[in-house]
Amino acid sequence: MNAALAQQALPIPAVQQALLTWFDQHGRALPWRLGEEGARDPYRVWVAEILLQQTQVARGLVYYERFLTAFPSVEALAEAPIDAVLKAWEGCGYYARARNLHKAAGMMVAGGIPSTYAGWLALPGVGPYTAAAVASLAFNEGRAVNDGNVRRVLARLYGERLPTEPWVQARADALLDLSRPGAFNEAVMDLGATICTPKAPRCKVCPLAAWCEARASGEPTAFPAPKVRAAVRDVGAVAVLIGNEQHAVLERREGALLGGLMGLPSELREPDEAGAKALARLCARLNATPGALLGTVTHSMTHRRIVLDVYAAQSGQARTPVQDAALSRLDHKALGLLAARRGSLFGVE
Repeated sequence: MNAALAQQALPIPAVQQALLTWFDQHGRALPWRLGEEGARDPYRVWVAEILLQQTQVARGLVYYERFLTAFPSVEALAEAPIDAVLKAWEGCGYYARARNLHKAAGMMVAGGIPSTYAGWLALPGVGPYTAAAVASLAFNEGRAVNDGNVRRVLARLYGERLPTEPWVQARADALLDLSRPGAFNEAVMDLGATICTPKAPRCKVCPLAAWCEARASGEPTAFPAPKVRAAVRDVGAVAVLIGNEQHAVLERREGALLGGLMGLPSELREPDEAGAKALARLCARLNATPGALLGTVTHSMTHRRIVLDVYAAQSGQARTPVQDAALSRLDHKALGLLAARRGSLFGVE
């Protein structure tokens, strides 16, 4: 049966009931799901959904609890200095999310917390998925979410190898149970995260197995076909460590990915440029004397991989307490090179 015929034949009420029954028994107990359906704390739901955009749930739980401890309400978040917000977000990556959270919190304190999809969509950093998630989970608005888990579940259910974003949204809208939209959205996402997984789907215990075209094909993992991903591009840079792991010269970074964070002074290398030339340019800017190469660290961000050569250096500039600054993982890796080098000198493995 092709996908078009499967859509026509799919008994939507039965699918809705089977999925919600499964969810009521097996849904994940997550801290932002506290409270009755349609009456949850929108602040907690919003923070969780922003955090989980680029972070797996198991790891995100740690970051979520840390962030909510630091900023238990939208008022606390809005009143905090941006440096404190970035520090609490440390390790989560994609720091534009933290900057947008802070900006949006200020807007909500001034104008009120939105209660509709349109209101959430108007906030910085909130796209269609997040707006639908918060509107449905916290206010029971009939909006279907569309994320990676939803895409995979629906592609397999309907037997669609190449699902487009409009195709997924249309199927999600058609399947949404309007009597329990928030729970239904969570059910589809939980099914994708725990049962209909990318590499090893547990079809035997799936509540939708009876209607799943991908399962019937015998090759459920072939749905959807893997996305063609852009090649990762290496970006070379040099950095200097002036000080030590506890106190070092730090600069505020600029740019979309790491903008606002503090980090070791660094300089991008031009294509085919020797590291020594970039190092000399960096040290001239800092009025610093370069020292030994401590090592090289790498860090992947979306379609780029930063390859950072880290050198010791001497300068009279003031050091900053490292523990008080919001640093990226890249800078934590760079600082770790000094301890590793010290350990090797003393025979510590």
